[in-house]
Amino acid sequence: MKARLVPVYFASERTERFTTQLNSLKAQLNAYADFLPEVALGAPIGECEAVVFPEILGEAYRSAPQIKALHKPLLIITSEFATVSMWDWEICNFLRDKGVATITPYNLQEAETILKILATKRKLACSKFLIFQDNPGEGFQPEIFKSFYWWEQECTDTIKSRFGTTVERRSLKALGEKAAKISDAAAEKIWKSWELPVEAAFTNPCKINAAKFYLAVKEEIDSEDIIGIGSNCLNESHYCNTTPCIAWNQLFTEEDLMWVCEGDTSSLVTQYLLYSATGAPLFMTNIYPFLMGNAALKHERIPSFPEIVDDPENHILLAHCGYFGLLPRKFATELTIRRKALAIVDEQAHVFDSRMQTGAVTITKLNAAMTQLMSCRGELRGYVQYKDSDVRNGGIMRVADGQRFMDNVFSHHVIVMQGKHQHTLQTIGKIMDLQIREF
Repeated sequence: MKARLVPVYFASERTERFTTQLNSLKAQLNAYADFLPEVALGAPIGECEAVVFPEILGEAYRSAPQIKALHKPLLIITSEFATVSMWDWEICNFLRDKGVATITPYNLQEAETILKILATKRKLACSKFLIFQDNPGEGFQPEIFKSFYWWEQECTDTIKSRFGTTVERRSLKALGEKAAKISDAAAEKIWKSWELPVEAAFTNPCKINAAKFYLAVKEEIDSEDIIGIGSNCLNESHYCNTTPCIAWNQLFTEEDLMWVCEGDTSSLVTQYLLYSATGAPLFMTNIYPFLMGNAALKHERIPSFPEIVDDPENHILLAHCGYFGLLPRKFATELTIRRKALAIVDEQAHVFDSRMQTGAVTITKLNAAMTQLMSCRGELRGYVQYKDSDVRNGGIMRVADGQRFMDNVFSHHVIVMQGKHQHTLQTIGKIMDLQIREF
């Protein structure tokens, strides 16, 4: 699905340069955008994701009200290299001062990223997330799970109103029953085709149950409208004799189907939006800031945080389900699939022991109202292991200011993206009408 762009020209003069530049943009950006018929400024623009000015004239100084009335993201792409022309910075600055936000790519790659974001906006508006759950909060550890916002109808309604995306829920219990009816032979066949790296203790029943769950989910994906998937895999783990990690990994590998742990739909929409825009390695995990002290240590069953000589208050432990988190195979520098770590899942359950490349990361997440996007720079410094705990292999991340992080973070679930993406998040904010909470 491509972004739909309406080229706009100034009514007083449709120049030859406008036509030449528009043809150049069509040639360079055809893979990412459908260019609709061009219109004069002030005329109806119809259904689209954005308008594009292939040429911006001095008339813009006298046309700010009409430009603002377009009520669409405004792309200013006026050079032959699919960027803004340097000579147009003054006009863009003038428009910003008048309350008209412009989007001005400075290289071809950024122009392509902008169009990917616009296409993602269009895709979200006509798609759905599929979540398997029955009675969230009523299963294991209700004192924790009943506090999660993503179970609330308000969260589901907000995702629909802000992005147009429907959240469809089906029974996890019924899915587990369907998986149990699949033959061992069918499960063994699909398992062998994957050639996944597993530890020696990963028994044949673990493999069979994981493959059956995958096959059962495949039968449930009955429409191309489904762009994301998840389940209440911990709180309602009594409905399944496995965990969904392998299934989510395989569906992402095969179909680019976005996944999320614990059925966290707010994390799911965040992940889908960011991956579609950047293609960067990313995943959801839990944060345990060193500043949280005993509350974090007790929950993860560890005696202390690792010793950090320089500014320990600015460090955060990253861990989920006993390890770093469900970082899929295509993003991992190292991966071993292991037997379960948490007590609340089935004895035949499994978990991913993955590692991401160390270095710069971006920590992000949508807020509850889906009006803000957190943007925090961090550094993944390495990994730490605690035997017989809920942190068999966790990540150690440093941020610039641990106190400020604590004051601004939206959730215990965050999305960790490999690399620096602050500028892209700002662009996402302009297109998706999100305020960027950068720190």
